[in-house]
Amino acid sequence: MSRFLIIIGLIIVAVGVLWPWLTRIGFGRLPGDIMIVRENFTIYIPITTGLLISILLTVVLWLVNR
Repeated sequence: MSRFLIIIGLIIVAVGVLWPWLTRIGFGRLPGDIMIVRENFTIYIPITTGLLISILLTVVLWLVNR
């Protein structure tokens, strides 16, 4: 269990560090991500980005547990 938590923590840190570069290549604004901009607020719902991250994490964790 502790190894699992360490891996998840490292993945979160890596995404946080790499986020400025990931947004430059379009990650975070994929087709299917919803952005609603109004006068007083902005809502961002990253549906496609969430699915892509979920698939990536599933594959990585599957490979780690093999």
